[in-house]
Amino acid sequence: MNDGIPIRPATAADVPAILPMVRAVCDLHERLDTRRYDTLADVLDRYARWLPQRAADPRSVLLVADAESSASIDGFLVATIEPNIPIYRRREFGFIHDLWVEPAARRRGVARALVHNCLHRFAALGVDQVRLETAALNEPAQRLFASLGFRAGTIGMLRDLSAGDQPPAGA
Repeated sequence: MNDGIPIRPATAADVPAILPMVRAVCDLHERLDTRRYDTLADVLDRYARWLPQRAADPRSVLLVADAESSASIDGFLVATIEPNIPIYRRREFGFIHDLWVEPAARRRGVARALVHNCLHRFAALGVDQVRLETAALNEPAQRLFASLGFRAGTIGMLRDLSAGDQPPAGA
């Protein structure tokens, strides 16, 4: 299923190599929609604390694609099992938070292998639905996920409020 692409669970030792990719994900999102993806200045510090927890958590998925020609990695995926709101029958679902493949490794099936591996791991944990969000302008990601059987489940919308949206004084 991985087409020979070496995918493995990440460890805490992989986090320093993943963090530059996290920065790239954040930068991409900010370029696509600055108002939606306005990350905090300490985003990498937060991920540096969060990713080792995901590596150790048996109900999380943190994967890396080992680079063919070096000791580095070509990409990563991080996903967790999330609780659903209690009005629905499905109690929990898998959620892919981030997926990144280094530009030099793209178009070789790395992203596809990471997602397939993630789906298999979630299925082994008894998860029967996996969700994700992708930026509205990130058409390559949308095509990838659609080709892997994902469908649009919602259409997220947002509106920034302005001073004109404030209630009148005394209201």
